Amino acid sequence: MRVEREASAPEIVVVPHTHWDREWYLPFQRFRLRLVSLLDGVLDRMEADPRWRFTLDGQMAAVDDYLEIRPERRARLAALVADGRLAVGPWQILHDEFLCSGENIVRNLELGMRRADELGAAMMVGYLPDQFGHCAQTPQILKLAGIEHACVWRGVPDRVRERAFAWEAPDGTAIRTQYLPEGGYGNAASMFEEFGHGPSSGTRPLDGGGRGLEDGASLLPGRAAGFAAAMGRWYPRGGPLLAMYGADHTAPAADLADRISGAGPGMRLDTLAGYFAGEETSVDGLLHVRGELRSHARANILPGVLSARVRLKQLLGRAERLVERYAEPLTALWYAGDARTFLDLAWRRLIETSCHDSVTGCGSDETAEQVAAHMAEGEQLGRAVCDLVTAERAASVPLGSHLVFNPTPAPRTGLIVVEVPSDGEPGLMTGDGRPVPAQTLDIAPTVLDDAVHPASDLPIVLERVYGRVLFGQEIRDWSVSRDDRTLTFHVTSRADVPFDIGDVRAALRDAEGEWRVRILADPRRTVAALVDVPALGLTTVTPVPGPSATNAPATDHPVTAAQNVLDNGLLRVEINDDGTLGLRTPSGQAVDGVGRIMDGGDLGDSYNYAPPAADRLVDAPLTVRVEPVWSGPVSCGGTTPHAPRNGLLLAAYDIVRTYRWPASGDFDGDARSEAEEDVTVTTRAELRAGEPFLRLRVTFDNRCEDHRVRLHLPLPRRAGSSFAEGQFAITERGLTAEGGFGERPVPTFPASGFVAAGGLAVLLEHVTEYEVTGGGRELALTLLRSIGRLSRDRNAYRDQPAGPQLPTPRAQCRGVRTVGLAIMPYGGERPGSDVLRAAEEYRHDLLTAAGYGPAAASPPPPREGVAISGDGVVMTSLRARDGWIEIRMVAQCAAPATAVLRGPFTEATRVDLRGRPGLPIEVHDGTAALALRPWEIATVRLRPSR
Repeated sequence: MRVEREASAPEIVVVPHTHWDREWYLPFQRFRLRLVSLLDGVLDRMEADPRWRFTLDGQMAAVDDYLEIRPERRARLAALVADGRLAVGPWQILHDEFLCSGENIVRNLELGMRRADELGAAMMVGYLPDQFGHCAQTPQILKLAGIEHACVWRGVPDRVRERAFAWEAPDGTAIRTQYLPEGGYGNAASMFEEFGHGPSSGTRPLDGGGRGLEDGASLLPGRAAGFAAAMGRWYPRGGPLLAMYGADHTAPAADLADRISGAGPGMRLDTLAGYFAGEETSVDGLLHVRGELRSHARANILPGVLSARVRLKQLLGRAERLVERYAEPLTALWYAGDARTFLDLAWRRLIETSCHDSVTGCGSDETAEQVAAHMAEGEQLGRAVCDLVTAERAASVPLGSHLVFNPTPAPRTGLIVVEVPSDGEPGLMTGDGRPVPAQTLDIAPTVLDDAVHPASDLPIVLERVYGRVLFGQEIRDWSVSRDDRTLTFHVTSRADVPFDIGDVRAALRDAEGEWRVRILADPRRTVAALVDVPALGLTTVTPVPGPSATNAPATDHPVTAAQNVLDNGLLRVEINDDGTLGLRTPSGQAVDGVGRIMDGGDLGDSYNYAPPAADRLVDAPLTVRVEPVWSGPVSCGGTTPHAPRNGLLLAAYDIVRTYRWPASGDFDGDARSEAEEDVTVTTRAELRAGEPFLRLRVTFDNRCEDHRVRLHLPLPRRAGSSFAEGQFAITERGLTAEGGFGERPVPTFPASGFVAAGGLAVLLEHVTEYEVTGGGRELALTLLRSIGRLSRDRNAYRDQPAGPQLPTPRAQCRGVRTVGLAIMPYGGERPGSDVLRAAEEYRHDLLTAAGYGPAAASPPPPREGVAISGDGVVMTSLRARDGWIEIRMVAQCAAPATAVLRGPFTEATRVDLRGRPGLPIEVHDGTAALALRPWEIATVRLRPSR
């Protein structure tokens, strides 16, 4: 039966698709088997019937995963893409926008568009169907890639009352954005659900089976009318209705094209790209929504994923930093070879694990293990590239000296910790002969082994030598004394003289009696040194005879440590009797009680925190003790070295507190268990010379389940909002969250580089969940959230299940847990460039590599890479690309900024995120200046002169 279209009825554009969670409640390979089966059927139907259209979820990962198994189908798939019937891209993966770096988002889009273009064309729609909220700079990122439309579901605020709105980035870039109301990416699923099959998530089984056209045709007109009526209020300006027909891991009905044809002229099949091809790009007259989309008003945004399996956030953050800020700049500026293949593979791992069901930790235990392994691979690849480059450079650095790399784009004085040969208090100098302040932290033992063996065992003893390595060091000399029957090996960290174990065996031939075997190490010390390093540049640190140490320059703001007090003139830290800290600055800012540990119950799941009704909070320690770590000169073997003449470079105390925490949750009683576990929490408080912040490292052995552990930080003054750095922006947030849908709008939020409120900034190593509590008087950071289910059908803070009720015992996160951060008081209402600079230096330590060149060689002088200056200007990446040095930066400030670039380059030009050239930039004597709007992201290419 063919139904005629009413003249006033809007056209319904049906977009068949599948939402493909690459890894979730099943691990990747088990889901991939289903993917291959699904796409086999879809592609066969598309080739057999030219009416078919399909959208492959906006992510190329599904295409790549399929073609890895079905490489013979590449040409057939590409033909459908080129014909406009199969829409692929623009993303490589559907990422979580808050749990990865901004650079990861850019590379994700770059890779996805490149891979899609290789198959014919990328879908030029910023399709973001299932992310748990959207970061503020997404509109600017999409526009810089040439994309004019976004399409979203979660996080849209209540004030959006029609399907299109203007989503505006902090810099003012606005993009026309389609909201997916009435069910998100499955809003048309029920239109095609078949009678008698019960709930099916709105789609058909993977084989496309079912009752077919007769039942579908009879039901479709009424359902289409109902869909049009429900959607009509969202289209007050008219236009075709977007009907998203698809759901998780499922295929459309096999007879879909026949059903649509039988429905009459008011309904047609298309791809998402085809739908938007008929939509205007103008935002004139639309409601403007500025910044991030994290409202709970229209859909669950599942904020508990921010703190589920914290280790995954740590792993990804560490791997991203290593690749973005160390491996890529090193290869671009200081390597003559080509490491692109390794870096591309590293980025593949980082992008894949940013998926919204991967880094989030809301999958099965098997999935989490695989995600962690892939993150570790990304980090290992980045570290391998760093090793490759520094090894090449360290070949010209004398043995015993160290190469130092500065990953920040500004000259910097930073602390390194290295091991140096030294009989006494070491002196250090840079390659250009400037003395370096140093402090001994540890003295290595010189006698590694001294034992007596029968001569018959000597061949076995010599088997301990591997090549020339013995006791982890290299043999530089050896001797045999038959008079007193003694074999002596002298070992050092790296030896540059020949060695042959056969010579030792020959010297011991016919040995009799008992022999003394000694392994003696050259004297070595672990020292902290304060080194000046050029912007993105290299320098060396070389040991010199002890007396030269007296020529070291005075250290700015050295550290003093005594009676549980740390002070460097920029920050004074006092350890209280309860183990919390008091902070005071020279300007009079003061805060007390910093570092209180709060343990509370959590009967929720990986998606939503849910405390028990009868919660029991524990924050008072049973015992407290304070142990000095580096609080003055060290003593070893009866030798007491002198403290640095100009004060300490660093000092630290361990604050050890013991607690009794409830062992688990009591789900029947909606409470916490009566049984308890003893838990020791060690907080290392470390202060360094010249740093205006206190470094903290919190460690404990988690023996409990179903709980949340937070670090509480009182604020110097009451805060009305918070400021969180992440994804190219600093986002201001209020103390509450907008609710209205089916979950409790808890005001817990993500921060990447730092979070600041009320005059206190917390510098972070990875994305961290935080909340401003106590009416704006305290900041709480989540250190751990232990939960035992992927999702719970009954969650006090969420009405609907978010996934299957799958046990996840490893999400309880038992074992030793460590979180590092730093605390910094600041002046003013908003964090300024001082906080940005501190976060940059805290997150990016100087990198060192041991030299292995000729010991008598002169160390190379310091060399600058590329320097970038400008108030509020932050570099997010530097890499080699197409014969250029490509730099990305952002003006993280509310006022216009000027970025000044200096280095060995002759040309400069702006490019978009796809590398397409824009306006050239004038270069004078290796310097270029670029005006930036507030919050503007800019990509610049420099033509190197060397």
